[in-house]
Amino acid sequence: MLSMNSALGWFVAALCTALTASAADWPQWRGPHRTGHAATDAKLIEKIPAEPKTIWRIKAGEGLASPVVVDGKAFLFDNQNGKETLRCVNAADAKEVWSTSIDDVFKDSQGPSGPRCTPVVDGDRVYVQSCRGELQCLSVADGKKIWGANFTKDFGATFIGEKGAAQGAARHGNNGSPAIDGDRLYAQVGSTNGASVVCFDKKTGKVIWKSQNDVAGYAAPMVATIAGTKQLVSFTADGVIGLKADDGELLWRVPVKTAFSRHATTPVIFDDIVVVSSHQVGLMAIRISKSGAGQKAEQAWLSKEAVMNFASPVAVGRHLYGLGPAKNIVCVDIPTGQMLWSKDGGFTTSADKAHATFLVLGQNVLMLTDGGTLVLVAADPKQCRELGRVQVCGANWCNPAYVDGKLFLRDGLRQNGEWMCLAMVP
Repeated sequence: MLSMNSALGWFVAALCTALTASAADWPQWRGPHRTGHAATDAKLIEKIPAEPKTIWRIKAGEGLASPVVVDGKAFLFDNQNGKETLRCVNAADAKEVWSTSIDDVFKDSQGPSGPRCTPVVDGDRVYVQSCRGELQCLSVADGKKIWGANFTKDFGATFIGEKGAAQGAARHGNNGSPAIDGDRLYAQVGSTNGASVVCFDKKTGKVIWKSQNDVAGYAAPMVATIAGTKQLVSFTADGVIGLKADDGELLWRVPVKTAFSRHATTPVIFDDIVVVSSHQVGLMAIRISKSGAGQKAEQAWLSKEAVMNFASPVAVGRHLYGLGPAKNIVCVDIPTGQMLWSKDGGFTTSADKAHATFLVLGQNVLMLTDGGTLVLVAADPKQCRELGRVQVCGANWCNPAYVDGKLFLRDGLRQNGEWMCLAMVP
């Protein structure tokens, strides 16, 4: 059972990252609260259908951005004719409402040629960030641009798709989806000129504050109240930092330096503990506490056996569920770091960079493997109880959206891919 303080802490953290969309929508990266949890009033499933009904399929351009769904509209970000393009379609039948080009496509040697950052929908606006660092605010109604900012031109950031930004390693563009809290939008600009993180007025694009000199990582930032202070947690190429939400003051920093700065896992926050994972360092828990008028951060534990590469885990209560180094599902106790169980079940198919996405549906965890298999397991810290699995698509690194008993996802990474909608509830 969660203690009263633990339950309250999780609830407050979730409220901090909720957007102005209906509770059952999926308006941003990893859902209503950026935690991978479906809304509590969503149509949840206790088992996987033997043959989920395909409601629609449409051609998808290359890319890694995940779909978001709000108020009967699905927003799909992909490569259309060499441009990173945001499309708005009807969620019921995929009929296109509008399409807007955002930026030139970024290409590298390892991934598909297309956008990698999931859009954010907030009220009557949608915010979209390209691999090259073009941030735009568009009208949900017609896709017209309201305001924009460019990380390189406006803040002097070195485009992280270029070599040399992280110990000479090739980088893969801007990936971390911006976070919205109240009237503010937080973006990981990655400028080493005092603008690693920039806080914008979400309505006008006016800069409210800039902070730090870190190169951006790939992980999405989180906003939460930790140890009594509302803050933005950012997993940069240089480490994990906590910035005061109202003015950007550095509250704490834990350096994490690796050869390739492959820092991609979205921070998981439980009580006053922040959990991240680096492929070279391990799965790490950082405990935040008050220190005089400020805060301090201390490593609570480090696990090599549960290290996660770039698949973001989810938390159900005090327990973390994610993809371990042996392509296994692991369950870790967040306060102590104890590995509660590990299950190797042929969950991924990639030869090296194994990936899977995790969604929390009530007391169950739905996993989409990189080979296109849906696996439902109970969120049970005592044992791995698989509740069913079914093949639904091909290779993907897509974090699906779950809305009204329907799953929206991408089938395929590169050319000849498709966006699709599956009925998970009869």
